[in-house]
Amino acid sequence: MNLLIVEDEIRLRNALANNIPWDKHGIEVVGQAGNGAEALRIIDRKKPDIILLDVQMPEMDGLTLARHLRQVDPLLKIIVLSGHDDFTYAQEALGLGIMKYLLKPAGDEEILGTVLEAAEKLKSELEQRHNEDELKMKWKLHLPYLVNEFFQGLLNGKYENWEIGQKCKDLQLDLPNDAAYAVTIVDMDPISETDNRFSRKDMSLLQFSLSSIVKEALASTLCWVSTNYAGCTVIIFQMDREEEPKLALQKINALTEKLLFTVKSCLKLSASAGISGMTGGLEDMNKLYVQAVRALQDRIVLGHDLAIPYRAEQGREPELTFQPNHEKTLEIALETGDGEKALDMLTALWDSGMAKAETVDEINEHILYFTYLFVGMIQKQGWPVREVAGEDYVYFHNHSELATKEQILFWLERMIKAYLTYAGHRRKSTSHGMIKTILSLVENEIDQEMTLHAVADRMYVNSSYLSRLFKQETGKAFSTYVMERKMERAKAILQEGSRVYDAASAVGYRDVSYFTRVFRKYWGVTPGEIRN
Repeated sequence: MNLLIVEDEIRLRNALANNIPWDKHGIEVVGQAGNGAEALRIIDRKKPDIILLDVQMPEMDGLTLARHLRQVDPLLKIIVLSGHDDFTYAQEALGLGIMKYLLKPAGDEEILGTVLEAAEKLKSELEQRHNEDELKMKWKLHLPYLVNEFFQGLLNGKYENWEIGQKCKDLQLDLPNDAAYAVTIVDMDPISETDNRFSRKDMSLLQFSLSSIVKEALASTLCWVSTNYAGCTVIIFQMDREEEPKLALQKINALTEKLLFTVKSCLKLSASAGISGMTGGLEDMNKLYVQAVRALQDRIVLGHDLAIPYRAEQGREPELTFQPNHEKTLEIALETGDGEKALDMLTALWDSGMAKAETVDEINEHILYFTYLFVGMIQKQGWPVREVAGEDYVYFHNHSELATKEQILFWLERMIKAYLTYAGHRRKSTSHGMIKTILSLVENEIDQEMTLHAVADRMYVNSSYLSRLFKQETGKAFSTYVMERKMERAKAILQEGSRVYDAASAVGYRDVSYFTRVFRKYWGVTPGEIRN
């Protein structure tokens, strides 16, 4: 800690600076002043933490100096060392925030003790201020998150009216009770299958970009922008209660259309928006939000790049047409690996149902129908749906990500391809296992006579199937492969110096002369020539 001694009496000032062992206690005397004016100049340069101050001084007295310093640095610790025991002086000093009023002649120990007490108090206050600053910084960093969480709770009807007011106060939000509000929800449209720039994995980044563009575009508009749990951007517009609601909503529709144009210009991708069908107060926020969400869902019927106002539902019952013949044909086509036929049946099922759907409820019913259809066919094979579907598995339990009929159809077509691909891998895996077993059998029993029919019987399959499978996997007929392995083995045995009879026996030939003819035909030389 740094100490400044302000005392007009030179001998006392020097004694205070030199006779007390300040350095042993972590105190450094950074300056001495003979009056208040001189002290101010030193304080400006040295920035002391503690001042030992006389009251009666020329040019500027101690209390005047203390009054000035209190305004400049509230944390500065001031200890008065005065020869005046006048109560008025002491009272005024304490009123200025002087830490202690010592009377001359105070002893060195008392002065040292008081300065050390001031140093400890200053340390404590600095630590407390540091903690407060740190808390303020953390609060500032977390404030955007807290505000977003508040808006999600508000939109989902989580709070009572009194809670809304309290949380607005805590979060420093100005949401007047007497204002009118409307809600718009904006979301990126699904990425086209033909778009080579982005994929579904980029959707989170695009949604973040969308939110940033919206905030920038609406910076001069009286509104609040947040993000819901699905990543969509939600805008709460504030309007005058006196404004006619239809006119206010008309303005919001126009503003939203302009906003979508801006998004498309920036990202080269389209977005759509749902707009609440009414205005309301803070107590109506959940209703406004639900209307905006339902309006956005209508893009599944109406298409992309639209600002869609909410319209009350007409209560039409969804119609769902089942086509059992098409279902069975689709299943058979998948099981037999006929991809073209499977896609034809999917088109027939689509045209008879989903293509005619006109409302969100009807479309959702058909999504459920296709979901259960594919899950049933996959589970019938004993396969895990997640493994078959891969990245498309998310749509089985989160239908809300299917935002258009086109996206739904592409998903179903991908599922057919995924089914066929998975089935092919399964068959190939099974084939690999069987071929591996056969190859091992040939190596381990090469000293036996081995025919395709005998091996087929041991594998519990028919010989025609085994012949075709073996040729498909190895590129060779079974008999050709067995002959090659026998001749290679016989040649190796002969080159080791074994007799022709032993070589023939080792590869399953009991007739040496027949073995010799076969060997010569295969290698172009006799076994004896190879041996010698």
